[in-house]
Amino acid sequence: MHIKDLTIEELKALIRETVLETLEELLDDPDEGKEMRPEVKQQLIESMRRTQTGERGIPATEVAKKLGLTW
Repeated sequence: MHIKDLTIEELKALIRETVLETLEELLDDPDEGKEMRPEVKQQLIESMRRTQTGERGIPATEVAKKLGLTW
């Protein structure tokens, strides 16, 4: 079958399917199913704890300054 033989509705469905497949490929999680190293998991737990207790991190301006970025 050729594109020229499709009805408008069939063409729309084909485009819709192609867009959905492309989005799924682009948004796929490359780390899905992989194990997290224990030290990374611990860092994330500690970061969440600090956030929940209201502890503030390094201000973005300070990070930018350390990296030599203008802010």
